[in-house]
Amino acid sequence: MTIRIIRQPLTTVDAPWVVTPIFDKEGGIASDLRGTSIEPLATRLLDEKEIKGSVGETVTLYAPAGFLAPSLLLAGLGSKAKIDARGAYAAGVAMAKRLAGKPRDRVVVSLAAVLEIGGPTLVSSLVEGIMVGMQSPGLHKAEPNRHAFPLDLIVPEGTTDATVAELEQIAARGEVVGQAVNMARMLANTPPGEKPPVVLAEVIRKAAADQGIDVHVWNAAKIREEKFGGLLAVAAGSDEPPAFVTLDYLKGGDAPVLALVGKGVTFDSGGLSLKPSASMEDMKSDMTGAAVVAATILAVARLKLPVNVKGYLALTENMTGGRAMKLGDVLKMRNGKTVEVLNTDAEGRLILADALSYAAESKPARMLDLATLTGACIVGLGTKIAGLFSNDEPFAGEIADASKTAGERIWPLPLDDDFKDALKSSVADMKNVGGKWGGAITAAKFLEEFTAGIPWVHLDIAGPSWSDNEASTRDVGGTGCFVRTLVAYLEKAAS
Repeated sequence: MTIRIIRQPLTTVDAPWVVTPIFDKEGGIASDLRGTSIEPLATRLLDEKEIKGSVGETVTLYAPAGFLAPSLLLAGLGSKAKIDARGAYAAGVAMAKRLAGKPRDRVVVSLAAVLEIGGPTLVSSLVEGIMVGMQSPGLHKAEPNRHAFPLDLIVPEGTTDATVAELEQIAARGEVVGQAVNMARMLANTPPGEKPPVVLAEVIRKAAADQGIDVHVWNAAKIREEKFGGLLAVAAGSDEPPAFVTLDYLKGGDAPVLALVGKGVTFDSGGLSLKPSASMEDMKSDMTGAAVVAATILAVARLKLPVNVKGYLALTENMTGGRAMKLGDVLKMRNGKTVEVLNTDAEGRLILADALSYAAESKPARMLDLATLTGACIVGLGTKIAGLFSNDEPFAGEIADASKTAGERIWPLPLDDDFKDALKSSVADMKNVGGKWGGAITAAKFLEEFTAGIPWVHLDIAGPSWSDNEASTRDVGGTGCFVRTLVAYLEKAAS
């Protein structure tokens, strides 16, 4: 898709649908509606609270007087004083979901409101949301229930050529990032029987190779040769062999290397520590960390950022077959540490331990892992906020700043040394679980043992990776969370 920026009055646009964002009662309508027949109507509706202008609200006006377009959609942005990247993204999702239910020849979205308060920076967030709203999680619907549409963005007539050129670049960037989020969503939403580790690895390999990324896939024999004891143990209970994928995008010259590590459990039954049935319903998404790493590196390649990024994806199922790891087993990890298994449903940290150990051997400047790791993090932070753990305060601060830029939410949690006591084992170097309390923290403390002291951030994305509820601003299913944050972080690193 090529997103065009056009300059003309909103009333003269000859398109089936025109979308114009509005604010709440205090902010009112944007400049491109002032002086039109819609101004008194929209103002009255806001004053009488017939519409609120809240984020995600959409109101359709048919045959608006004085407009060439037969249909006008008012899309809420919320408070003019508080609108940010999260709100712009959510508004984009809502307007796209409203219009993508049937094929559209063309949709024109006004940027006047966004430019009034946020300048060009919020345009990318709006476009990212529109891209995401066009894609349904219904991968196996007999009839598609979401249809992508050609998109134009309209700006006021007096907008300078330089601003238009800048907006074209920003819109193109938003399209790339939105499509990367959709890739991560699609991989998470794919049924588990269709994405066993080897198949998922091949999907990622092909997508990466198409973008010129250096990609390698290890089979089970290679994984065994490389002594990935955690990954092999988790995979032992499944008839499907594991895979390990490395992605190298090295376009930053002498710039430092960031290693991104992703948990890729394509289905998690819990192993012999079997999950209840209801807790398995969304376990096809337990590979979201790996999907986000792959999608981020693909976006970086498409954006041609001058950075150095390496990706490490540990892919496996966690099943209950006759060779499944047992409680009491002791595993030897890639870095030589031994781990006593006391809960086979604490499997993500075992595969990440090998991946982190291997990533650390190449001595990157920084490492970051993403994992749908613990229910404890959801208990502590809810379903929309990720937990952030780090051994390096400046690095953690930069990731937190990037998340604010992107409009995604994280919250720092402690990583004090006394939590390490909960992982002590009488028969091995450590246990894979730390007891009843502080489960997200002890899981992170376990991972820290495999970072070799390299500056490291761990994002526990168990909550925000999946949405159980449908709303105007989100779909049920995988969310593709933190692709936007990581791209924002790497863009700043590139600059």
